[in-house]
Formats: sequence, C-alpha cells, structure tokens
Amino acid sequence: MDIDPRRLRVLHEVARRGGVMRAAEALHLTPSAVSQQLAQLEREVGLALIDRSQRSVSLTPAGRVLAGYAERVEEELLEARRELTRFTERLAGPVRIAAFPTVIKHVLVPAMRELAVRHPKIAPIIHEIYGQPALQELRMGAVDVLITEQDMGLPALSQPSLSTRLLYVDEYRIVLPPDWPDPPRTFADLTEVPWVAGEPSQATGQALERLAGLHGFEPRRVHVITEFGPTLALVAAGHGVAIVPALALLDVPEGEVRVSELRDVGARRLDAVTRVSRTRSGEPDPVQAVVIGAIEEATAALETPLSGRLRTPEPLDS
Repeated sequence: MDIDPRRLRVLHEVARRGGVMRAAEALHLTPSAVSQQLAQLEREVGLALIDRSQRSVSLTPAGRVLAGYAERVEEELLEARRELTRFTERLAGPVRIAAFPTVIKHVLVPAMRELAVRHPKIAPIIHEIYGQPALQELRMGAVDVLITEQDMGLPALSQPSLSTRLLYVDEYRIVLPPDWPDPPRTFADLTEVPWVAGEPSQATGQALERLAGLHGFEPRRVHVITEFGPTLALVAAGHGVAIVPALALLDVPEGEVRVSELRDVGARRLDAVTRVSRTRSGEPDPVQAVVIGAIEEATAALETPLSGRLRTPEPLDS
C-alpha cells in the first residue's frame, strides 16, 4: 500500500477544518481538487475515508484513524524542517503573522524591514485579523504567530496548547477634543461627558468598564467604534472623549486631540502567541523565533517616540 503524504495533508486539513471548502481555502486549492485528492487517497488505501451519505462531509472511522496518522506525519515533517534548519544554519521560509492595524504599522513594518536585511530568505506574511477568529486560525495552523491585545486588568491568555510571550505594556490615555471649554478634570467628571467607546471585547472597551467600576460612574457611550483612526477623528471633531493606547497617538498630528492629565487609566498588554510544539524537541520553530525576536526589538524601539509624545501633555486649563 503506497500512500502519498501530500494527500495525507489534504485529509488532515479536511479533518481539522471540518469540511472540503475550508480545507480548500487553507491549502489554496479548489474544492474539486481537494475532492479529487481524497478520492485518490481512498483508492490508494482501498477504504472509504469520507462519509458522503450526508450533506456535510464527515470522516469514516477509517478516515479518522488515518487523519490521526496524518497529523503525526505533519508533526514529523515540521520536526525535520527544524532539525535541518539548525544543521544548515540557514533561516528561510514563510511565517504567517496575524495582528491588528496599530501593531502592523508601528511594529510589524519595522520588524519586516530588519528581517529583510538580516534574513532575506524569511518571508513574513501579514494577515489583519484579531480576536477569536485569529485564535482559531492559530490553533488550526493557518497562522504561525498571533499578536494579541488585552487589558492589563484581566488575566493573560493561558491555554495548554498555546505559548504567550509579553511584548509590550502600552499605557492608556484619555483623549479630549482640543477646543472643549470645560474639559473633565477628575474621574468623577467623566460621567458627564459623551464617550467614543471601544467594543466590550476590545482592550479599550474593557478598560472603560474597569475605570467606570473603579470610580463609580456610568459612561455615556454615544459612539462605539472598533478602530482607533475613526475614534480619534470623532474626538478631534468634538464628539466625545475616548480611551486610547499610547501607540495609537503616534498616528495623530500634534494638537489634533488633547491628552488628558488624568493618569492611572491602566494599560493594555501586547503578546506574541504561538502554538506549543508537540514535536520531540519541544522547541519553537527557529524561523518563528527569529521573527518574534525582530518583533520584540521593534516594540522596544517604541519607547523613544512614545515617551517624547507623552512626556509633557497639554495642561487642561490652558
């Protein structure tokens, strides 16, 4: 019985993604090509691997057994690539990184610039995706490195199958319209103002909820916005106040918004999340490790521009 390992990979993707369509997307194949590979694999093993009696595709008992072996084959091939990389000391190949806009602009772009100089054969691939969809892609192997954000008031992401590395603590600031005649001067004043709030699942949305509970006010969430660009535009136009991380202020021209003197707003944590290796060595992929190292250098380099921007905020009574 000869089994083509390339067809095993197709079976593996169908098993973990739960269908031909999603497997085809992950493998960059057409659904017809995936179906043909599965049919050929069935001919090779002489057994039905796919239950076609229902509308949704599912594996037969034999298919589930072979899919388990297919996963082990994938792990062994990954281990082989790691060993060969160490042996040859050449770092090359794609690394798929999922992140959100501020990190892409201020962290990943500089990191990619350095990687292109130091390791030109490494090919970072950026995907703008975050939250639960991004975690799902990481678990399924469609993403290698995930950059996450979370309010520091909440426990760090901890799952047995994932490894989390703290990259940066990004302090929050409360930003105000520049021409408000009577801006809030205490946390108690914040109950009287309109808010441009983040989604409850976002770090800034979590921060506002925490701040309101800590200081006993109910925020008037007039606008609920996901991205920092529109949030800051609404603040600049006088439509409310907002909590934003310091990193987002690098995109705002001086004077367009006013940075409140109120402190102790908290911070968000930026983490690099990867899958825990299940191979013999248990060590991270050396190519991924180099990419994460470049990302860490890029985040460390943020200290200078951010401290310059936030060192002397405009006084509220000016």
